Amino acid sequence: MGHRIVYLSDATLDLNRIYAEIAAAAGLPIADRFFAGLIAFIRALETFPERGTVRSGRIPGLRIIGYRHSISLAFVVRGDSVVIVGVFRRGQNISDEILAGRL
Repeated sequence: MGHRIVYLSDATLDLNRIYAEIAAAAGLPIADRFFAGLIAFIRALETFPERGTVRSGRIPGLRIIGYRHSISLAFVVRGDSVVIVGVFRRGQNISDEILAGRL
């Protein structure tokens, strides 16, 4: 049985912001293709959720996984759900303080 993907509201805001930045810099068709791939990548966590690097810190079980060397996805596996905590651009600091306020 697959896991269910759950996006926290901050993660949805992250996705919207990143989409807008890519669209402004490269155009809508490129942003659409990039995001189709990113969403497919996230949906693959339904089948194989325990990927990425487990990060020790304030959030037990926090995992970070990269997408195309430009996005870092922060998530936790809770029961039958994969909770997307945040989506960050390359080089963005993913501190415990930023993430802890999201859960």
